Amino acid sequence: MLSSSAFRSHVFHVYRPTARTCPSCPRELYSYKYGTSQHLLNQTTNALTMKAQVTDVGKLRSDFIQVLRCRRSPEVALSVEDAKPVTNPFFQDDTGPTNFSEVTCFNFLFLFNFIFKLTLNSEQAMKSCPKVEIQNFKDVVKEENLCLATEAGEQGRLPLLILSMKDWTERRPAIVFLHSTNKCKEWLRPLLEAYASRGYVAIAVDSRYHGERAGNKTAYRDALISSWKTGDRMPFIYDTVWDLIKLADYLIQREDVDAHRIGITGESLGGMHAWFAAFADTRYTVAVPIIGVQGFRWAIDNDLWQGRVDSIRPLFEEARLGLGKSAIDKEVVEKVWDKIAPGLASRFDSPYTIPAIAQRPLLILNGSEDPRCPLAGLQVPVSRGKMSYEEAHSQEKFEFTAHPGIGHQMTSLMVKEASDWFDKYLQK
Repeated sequence: MLSSSAFRSHVFHVYRPTARTCPSCPRELYSYKYGTSQHLLNQTTNALTMKAQVTDVGKLRSDFIQVLRCRRSPEVALSVEDAKPVTNPFFQDDTGPTNFSEVTCFNFLFLFNFIFKLTLNSEQAMKSCPKVEIQNFKDVVKEENLCLATEAGEQGRLPLLILSMKDWTERRPAIVFLHSTNKCKEWLRPLLEAYASRGYVAIAVDSRYHGERAGNKTAYRDALISSWKTGDRMPFIYDTVWDLIKLADYLIQREDVDAHRIGITGESLGGMHAWFAAFADTRYTVAVPIIGVQGFRWAIDNDLWQGRVDSIRPLFEEARLGLGKSAIDKEVVEKVWDKIAPGLASRFDSPYTIPAIAQRPLLILNGSEDPRCPLAGLQVPVSRGKMSYEEAHSQEKFEFTAHPGIGHQMTSLMVKEASDWFDKYLQK
């Protein structure tokens, strides 16, 4: 757990933001800002220890669903169909600079080596997940490849990969696993196999513009840029959260799933998906977002947005050009978030949505040195989360761990902690 002393220089206040960019979005949205002025410290401490900023969780959740609907294709009846197994999983190119003439050979090799190491570490971490050794495992595990309709249009087809043990008669807990940027559901197979061996129904999906939903190597990047230019979609977090709500509709109807024991987890982008899905849909009864929870507003106000921006930099370069800026700055970042994900850096940011998950078990796993999820930016969400769980008399169901010396990386220890958390709250 992070001590309060680590947060002493980071305080916040509330202000009324400018109007939202999405015409159908709720207008009465309040943002928060952090500052470092000493004269605000006492005011902030009091706000964190009293019932300041009391949020109507039901209304907040309803407003968020309204935002999800505002750029949605026509809804369709919930349906599922069989699909073919994926023999060649589709991984997209890692987003990098759009003008490679500006990149030195050294920088490019450094970036490539850095991404390679992260990928290798993540793969090794998944393979370390606790697993029951079962003889002839491949013969006794059931694999389902399905496609769920979540809305009209090609992106409204949600590919599913589900593993569970055969000949299991009683309803079982289920866990949804969400991949990181540029990966796909097949990447998560080591986790699916490990959890299936322990009696779970393990589900992985392709997020929007990834895996089977990606038509080319730059599909996700192209969708982000299109969202900025036209406002026609919300590919960053929100569209996939819509899919996860529809997925919950499906899972509670399955005869092998206990509708009261559905967990959700993910890494990086998948961690953000898990966080927002747990906020939006209470049917996800246990959540473990890994290296995904962050303070979007805090990063803007403290000029520490670079790590997150670099993960999808072509989007912000396009916005910079459109805004006539010579360099990406906090104004560019704020305008991008407001356009492609309304409320992300205001009312739906972590200080509001993390406390809204109480009383359901929530474990947040981050690295203390993660530039994409700066530790100082988690002061308010963690403090408010703790307060909400204490008020609900369920403080033991909320934990936040910042692993010392770890950057933006899912480690074997994180995988083990997530596994223990799910077993604690989902296994009878």
